[in-house]
Amino acid sequence: MKKSKFISVLSVACILSACSAQTSFQSINEEVELKVNKNEPITIIENTSQTYSTTSFGQYVFKATSDDKEPIYGLIPLKFNGGYLAADIMFFAPAMFFNLREVYPYYQFDVDAGVVRYKKKEEDSWVTYTPTKAEAERAKKYFSN
Repeated sequence: MKKSKFISVLSVACILSACSAQTSFQSINEEVELKVNKNEPITIIENTSQTYSTTSFGQYVFKATSDDKEPIYGLIPLKFNGGYLAADIMFFAPAMFFNLREVYPYYQFDVDAGVVRYKKKEEDSWVTYTPTKAEAERAKKYFSN
């Protein structure tokens, strides 16, 4: 009985750990303050690591500010996780409503250029994301409430 209980607890821990992803934030500008959703603001100095929950339908809005520069607002680009989809189909289909997308492992904020760069692997090239007007307005409205 104890062995089955241990296996059950271990299984639940594995499932819960798969519901979040760690990311690293960098900045071109000095001391960028980053606010993501309603989380406490963080100051990006060198590499700053954070953990965020996976999501299927949600978004992470952000506001990045540096000194007296105009802040940038937008949505953090998320990656699709096909491995989670396959596991969800095989083991627990309703999980697809919670974990199909997650943060990329690396982000770089450039407040001067008004862009966010992201990549999957450290050796990859940066992909540049420029928030659309609609995304920026949505994020501004989110943070003004």
